[in-house]
Amino acid sequence: MKNLFLLAVLCLLTASLYGQSAPSPSRISIQGRSVDTSAAPLASSTIMLLSPKDSSLVNFMRADEKGSFTFKNIKSGTYILKISFVGYIPYNLVVKPTGDAVIDLGELVLKPITKELMEVVVRTAKAPLTIKGDTIEYNASSFKVPPGSTVEDLLRKLPGVQVDQDGNIRAQGQTVEKVTVDGKSFFGRDPKLATKNLQAESISKVQVYNDKTEQSKLTGVEDGKKEKTVNLELKEEFKKGGFGKVTAGAGPASNDLPARAEVKGNYNKFDSKQQFSVIGLGNNTNQQGLSFNDYQDFRGSNSFNWNDNADFGFSGSGRGFYFGGDDDESLGIPINGGGGRGFSNNAAGGANYNYDTKKTKLSTSYYYNQSRIEINALRNRENFLQTGSFLTEEASNQINFNGNHRVSLRYEKALDSMQTLIIINNTRLNNGNAFLFRRQALSRSDGIPPAGTLPDYTPSTLDSSTNQSDSRQFGSASTVLYRLKFKKKSRSFAASATYQINTNDGNLDLNSQTRFFQATSANEALRVIRQAQTTNSLRNEYKASLLYVEPFAKKFFWETFYNFSLRYDEVDRDVLNVGDAFPIRNDSLSRFYKNEYLFNRVGSGLRYSFKGLNLSAGLAGQRFSLNGRYAPDQTSPVDSLISRTFTTVVPNVSLNYDMKNNKYLYGGYDVNVRIPSSRDLQPIINNSNPLFINEGNPNLLPELQHNVNGGFSYFNPGSFTNLFVNVYGTYYVNQIVYSQQVNTETLVTTTFPENITGGKNIGSYMSVGFPLKKTKATLNINSQLNFGNNLTNINGTRNETENRNYTIGTRLDLTPTEWLTFYGNASIGRTNTRYSISSGQNQQITNNNFNGDLNLKLPGSFYVNTSLNYRVFRNRQSNFDQRIPLWNASVYHILGKAKKAEIRLSSVDLLNRNVSITQYAGQNYRQNEQVNTLARYFLLSFSYNMRGVNATIRRNGGF
Repeated sequence: MKNLFLLAVLCLLTASLYGQSAPSPSRISIQGRSVDTSAAPLASSTIMLLSPKDSSLVNFMRADEKGSFTFKNIKSGTYILKISFVGYIPYNLVVKPTGDAVIDLGELVLKPITKELMEVVVRTAKAPLTIKGDTIEYNASSFKVPPGSTVEDLLRKLPGVQVDQDGNIRAQGQTVEKVTVDGKSFFGRDPKLATKNLQAESISKVQVYNDKTEQSKLTGVEDGKKEKTVNLELKEEFKKGGFGKVTAGAGPASNDLPARAEVKGNYNKFDSKQQFSVIGLGNNTNQQGLSFNDYQDFRGSNSFNWNDNADFGFSGSGRGFYFGGDDDESLGIPINGGGGRGFSNNAAGGANYNYDTKKTKLSTSYYYNQSRIEINALRNRENFLQTGSFLTEEASNQINFNGNHRVSLRYEKALDSMQTLIIINNTRLNNGNAFLFRRQALSRSDGIPPAGTLPDYTPSTLDSSTNQSDSRQFGSASTVLYRLKFKKKSRSFAASATYQINTNDGNLDLNSQTRFFQATSANEALRVIRQAQTTNSLRNEYKASLLYVEPFAKKFFWETFYNFSLRYDEVDRDVLNVGDAFPIRNDSLSRFYKNEYLFNRVGSGLRYSFKGLNLSAGLAGQRFSLNGRYAPDQTSPVDSLISRTFTTVVPNVSLNYDMKNNKYLYGGYDVNVRIPSSRDLQPIINNSNPLFINEGNPNLLPELQHNVNGGFSYFNPGSFTNLFVNVYGTYYVNQIVYSQQVNTETLVTTTFPENITGGKNIGSYMSVGFPLKKTKATLNINSQLNFGNNLTNINGTRNETENRNYTIGTRLDLTPTEWLTFYGNASIGRTNTRYSISSGQNQQITNNNFNGDLNLKLPGSFYVNTSLNYRVFRNRQSNFDQRIPLWNASVYHILGKAKKAEIRLSSVDLLNRNVSITQYAGQNYRQNEQVNTLARYFLLSFSYNMRGVNATIRRNGGF
């Protein structure tokens, strides 16, 4: 009996132990080895785990040098294992739980692609992502977004890609400079125009890669410089028919503001050779939409899109000189607004056409945009002097209207296998008008207050002024670029010719009354200005460049270039004092001047290029001549002459090392020359703000900027970890600064440019990103430091302003399931500013920003989106403290079986707290500004997706 009892106990224990070990583990590991048919390892092959439900990506990695891989600590379940390697048929295997903690798949054999197996490859090639060197190709259908989403929404879901709240894109830790559609331009170079306007459902693949510079493509010599590029490949059905999206919405009036409304739409029709797109919008919700780099398109090398470098220099670095500060005589009215500030009514529309064949490429577009912006602002500015300070409290109302037409064309023709001709034109026509009413109250404080206390101010000056202006601007830049490749590899020649013209005609009516409380006589107590100012300007520039590259050894190249520029400026400025009887010309403010700028540069350099290592060193000599004359009037018999010649030797050294395993190292030293602008050189007095007057200086010298920079980037395509580090520094010789002369009685400030040597600026930026859980959670951390020393003269005394900027930021992307996404980021910034002339007024400014964006998919094709942005602005010295929460939310429903329609209810600024705030400390002042801005409103909108061709996609297990 005793033995039977013991036997029963042992049976129970055995059953108990068996019962404990029988269940399958909740977490498992899957391992294996990728090999070819000869059992040789396929190192760095891409290994992916997919969900059998919808082929979505669960996890991924790259095999090691032995072809081995291991997925550790993954949830137990059934998966599809997919292996891809260039030149081999993708391998697919269904992996089911075995009850073991480790599933060893052994050797997995990939077969090489042959002609007979091509059909099999097509049927099995579908994969969420493919890694080929530094190029990552995403299969868009594997990353789920709600119907009607834009490409921007799709990019947010891709591993290794980040899109901030403004639509700026970073991939593999670097800023994306260019987005193409099927390899072609889409409305110029602005990436946002493609990502915000194209639909996600039209995209088949997203390719992220490093593109070469235009000069590297021309010469065939690798210079090591890269440009991060995203290419969007369209689905076949969207290449055969038209597609687009139309949205219209309206909302009720609130807070004594009119009703809100918006309409926007786009239509696209693409095929293998042609692309046609139309974009349009209209609203009063502060959404300006399209981005136009209007003015800069007609300035220097910025007029050449697609990185067409028509000003050849050191490896595409351009001329090394530029004109600084010209604004085409804008009459001095501060044109602010945009970016959500104030209240704006906007309309824009454009058409883009591309034609692309092997020998002929044509890209042309037309845009029109107009905006009427009303800005009501409060500004508080404190200026620091040697013996005290003065405070300016300003309230202003401003209404601006601007309408812009822009036409661009780029035509490229391959004359033969060796010769290419390119014709480029950018043209802009602008009409605008502005009204500005401004009230400024100035108070003075004598002496420096004790630390931690505020100055005691006494009222000194009160000014009320009205500015009314209108302007008409025209600009056009035309370039012809010729490229020739010789039979000898890497030997090449290029030539370019450019003509640019800019005109600006404007009128300004100025009315102001200024009261000086400290005046000693009645005549000095009140100053009244009533003026009519007219400015007509014309600028012509002729440019030419030559480039020759000669390989003189297997790894060495000799590059020689020449730049020529001849520019004519003519400005006629008439100022009339408007009295009760008739206008009287003011000769002290009127000026007529002509300038002729002649620039010549010749340079040469040596380049070593081998296996990703690029070293170059060169030297250029440049000569700049300025001949000008100015007088109160065109008919004046006496001219004042300007005749200046500057000769500069410019060095250039650069290192670019594209190392193995996606590591990149770069560095360099160069010198830039900033030529004084026409406005800065001419002794013209601009009194559009009677309390802050600007005046030119004909004795200015060119500014030299000695620049050093270096950096390192790393991207692991297996783990999607990225690191980017950059350091930079600039030392200024004859820096063009804007010194001040303050009248200690009236507090009227006169600003004028002059040269000072000794300013410097150094800084660094670092960013690191890594997945917390692949395809589910990604964390990015970044920091930025900038230390600047700026020199100016304040009432003849040298002031050194030290700025120390510290910023740290982080971003978290959570995409755990198809029905939930969350994007959160935080930025904490602090600026410490110190002044040598008034150390008691040192400033400490804090700018913090916290943002979260949540998207939920609910049953029944309902979706919810909500975002919260919390901004903090602080300045301890002036007791300034503002905290602004902005909460937006929307709920929308997808309609119909085809899911083409959407109805959405949106609420903007639910807490009704929106206001635009900026604060800044620099030179010898600190300033904060508050602008009334469109706050809480609601919008009910309807969207419809147009699809010209309906295509059914046959699923075959996802492969």
